[in-house]
Amino acid sequence: MRNSNEIRFRPDGKLIIMQVSDPQDMKYVRKAMVKMLDNAYDKIKPDLVVFTGDNILGNHLLDARFGTKQIASGKAATLSVMKDSIRHICAPLEERKIPFAMIYGNHDDMNAVSKDEQADIYRSYSMCLPMNTRNGRVDCDTYNIPVCSHDGDKPLFNLWMLDSAWYDKIQDKCFQAIKPETVEWYKKESARLTAENGGVPVPSLMFAHIPLPEITNLIEECGPNDVGAVPTHKHGWCRLKDGVRGKMGEYPSVIEESSGLFDAALECGDVKAIVSGHDHTNCFEGNYKGIDFIQTSCASFRCYGDKTRGVRVFEINERDPEDYITYFFNYDELCGRSAGAKLRYFWDADEKEKQKFTVLAGAAAVTAGVIGALIKKK
Repeated sequence: MRNSNEIRFRPDGKLIIMQVSDPQDMKYVRKAMVKMLDNAYDKIKPDLVVFTGDNILGNHLLDARFGTKQIASGKAATLSVMKDSIRHICAPLEERKIPFAMIYGNHDDMNAVSKDEQADIYRSYSMCLPMNTRNGRVDCDTYNIPVCSHDGDKPLFNLWMLDSAWYDKIQDKCFQAIKPETVEWYKKESARLTAENGGVPVPSLMFAHIPLPEITNLIEECGPNDVGAVPTHKHGWCRLKDGVRGKMGEYPSVIEESSGLFDAALECGDVKAIVSGHDHTNCFEGNYKGIDFIQTSCASFRCYGDKTRGVRVFEINERDPEDYITYFFNYDELCGRSAGAKLRYFWDADEKEKQKFTVLAGAAAVTAGVIGALIKKK
């Protein structure tokens, strides 16, 4: 574990942040995701990697190399499996000496191992930022990451990392919400940073796994045959409004309660963009009331997804930190379109189960026919 959450701009004044959302896998990880992320690290060469929740498939202990079986029962066994699962996403960064940070999603806390105990696993890696280790009023994954100038200690930029989901084991329910304590903490810390910056808000990105309800202001109703139309939860159809960049594959599943976080961000005046994941096939960016809303599709191959599987990049320049740039790399752009890359995607992507079965069944039938013909000929 690193000593501080603080990071710095490069000597050339740039900072490259890579967002990985919903890697969401287990002990027997899908190799396509590992290959995709390895290629991303080597291509992008980020200064910081941010995992924005559902880092593991915490509520599923049915895992196997082939098929499914229960591989863990009880806390000790679950903890062991969890260490292996987390290792798949942390070890490559440890090897490359790339700092990383994380927040949790709705899947991470659905098991016998608490968030704090999971945080200790992440912190066992020397490149992990320490997260929240001092404030007991908010979760361990609610903290901020100051970005200082390359040659000084003054924060020129800031990253807000906020918890947005937790599992109540007594009620057997996952709560998807921003706690009021989180909003109060943000307002207090934002005011402190602003005061230390001579009364000027420090430009920031805010990361939370589940999108805020205000993201739906980027969406409009439409007909089922309109370009980009997706079904809504109310049995209608919708699409992204003009000017919103990217692709929407499903209607956003937003948090149940935001505790006034968006209004607080407007009031504080520091947040340039609110960044989320959660919806595996949504990858778009648009602006509402002066704040960008960005949703990033999944990296996972174990769970549902599509050709937008990939990673997002943020570029911040020390000379003008308010004017950030963001773009996205999908699987094809990171792994290529060779036969081997396509086969790896086809084999590992969960939504291809029916196709894989058809191909395997067809191959088995052809093989059986050839063998039968050879036997009959003899």
